[in-house]
Amino acid sequence: MGRGEGGLTLDATAPEAAAPARRRRRRFDLTTPALLAPPVSWLAVFFLAPVVYVALYSFNVLALPPQATGFSVSAWHALIHGGVYLSLFWKSVQMSLLVSALVVVVAYPLAYFLALSGTPRKYILLLLLIAPFLTSYLLRVLAWKVILGDHGVINTFLSWVGLRSAEHPLSFLLYSRFAVMLVLGYVWLPFVALPIFVTLESLDRKLLEAASDLYASRLQAFVRVTLPLSMSGVVAAFLFVFIPTVGEFVTPTLVGGTSGYMYGNQIHDLFNSGFPDWQIGATLSLFLLGVVAALTLVFIRFLRVGEARAA
Repeated sequence: MGRGEGGLTLDATAPEAAAPARRRRRRFDLTTPALLAPPVSWLAVFFLAPVVYVALYSFNVLALPPQATGFSVSAWHALIHGGVYLSLFWKSVQMSLLVSALVVVVAYPLAYFLALSGTPRKYILLLLLIAPFLTSYLLRVLAWKVILGDHGVINTFLSWVGLRSAEHPLSFLLYSRFAVMLVLGYVWLPFVALPIFVTLESLDRKLLEAASDLYASRLQAFVRVTLPLSMSGVVAAFLFVFIPTVGEFVTPTLVGGTSGYMYGNQIHDLFNSGFPDWQIGATLSLFLLGVVAALTLVFIRFLRVGEARAA
């Protein structure tokens, strides 16, 4: 340390002290890409690369032999102008929307009770709710075939009490749209209840007390406080059901029959049938991916607008 002209004090150690700080900043700047590299690489290899691979098949850049390769949009033309695939897609969207809406309606009171009832056993009840996931998905779906079949539990009971003869069972219970939507609702119910439960449990109870102090009824407090603040969980729960069910093919294959045939079954058959058509199958897959991504963005935008209005 010394004095310069005009009596100013000069610190000779300042450059030496700043150098380690710069080195630490450089190390920190290198740490962030290193942490991001593994998940980004995983995403690129196992998501982006397969999507690009499917896109190449949809435009006939890649093709199964003996089909010749060459850029073509014939599959997209068949999808848009054919009508068959779009009608099947719309049927699947309708079924998925109905299943998602009904499951949210059923799951919300359940999550509301677990989160806001104050019962000390709520986590035990929550464990019972997710207990079916300890068993195989396939076994749970096959169990419904036993329940809904012509000689299953329901038809046997109806025959036993005399409400239906054994020769004329309720045939719509299995291999129908009803069976597909019922089983999908059963399978995805815990996925809907969990995000709603988490949102409601994190709700500030003081807001409900303030609503009560302002002479709001329990219904008014629910409509004006609880429901708007839990909409993020409701939208997340809705998407948890809608996104996987719109392309579902396992459940319709097992319990749907011809009337429960969905868009995902068509894609599966185009890739795995005796006469595969990978170009059409890839086109249908990309179309499904694009529509689901667009709907997800719309729901997120709607949610943000609702949160802004609530704030």
